[in-house]
Amino acid sequence: MNRILNKVWGYWLITDLLLILEVTVWQGYGLIAATVLTLLQTLHFFAENPKVSAFPVQVRIAYLLLLIIAFWPPLYWLLYPVILGTTAMVLFDYCFLARFMSLMPWNHNQRFSWSMIYQTFFSKPVEGSVAKN
Repeated sequence: MNRILNKVWGYWLITDLLLILEVTVWQGYGLIAATVLTLLQTLHFFAENPKVSAFPVQVRIAYLLLLIIAFWPPLYWLLYPVILGTTAMVLFDYCFLARFMSLMPWNHNQRFSWSMIYQTFFSKPVEGSVAKN
């Protein structure tokens, strides 16, 4: 029940459903709706922590950019890995994009190593941020 009341999980669940509808029966409209919802989600998290450097805002901006890029027909296929990642987030609390974003140079102060990269992608899902501040 806690999960259903969680705003983050709710945003991702609705976005995931909209994208699944996009690639199945609601082509053209699901992507628009998911993009608008992601923009609203980005603004919501920005309002809570008004810095672009805030990790939750960064993740949502990156996700929004992926959706915007998918509007270009040659890159529409990007929706499939996005759906896969969003579904993993909804079902297992595993967010590949957040883990990837945590590796960006501005989000950590460690030297890159194979061990760090392995730990980033293969550690158990965590509640909250995976950022390495």
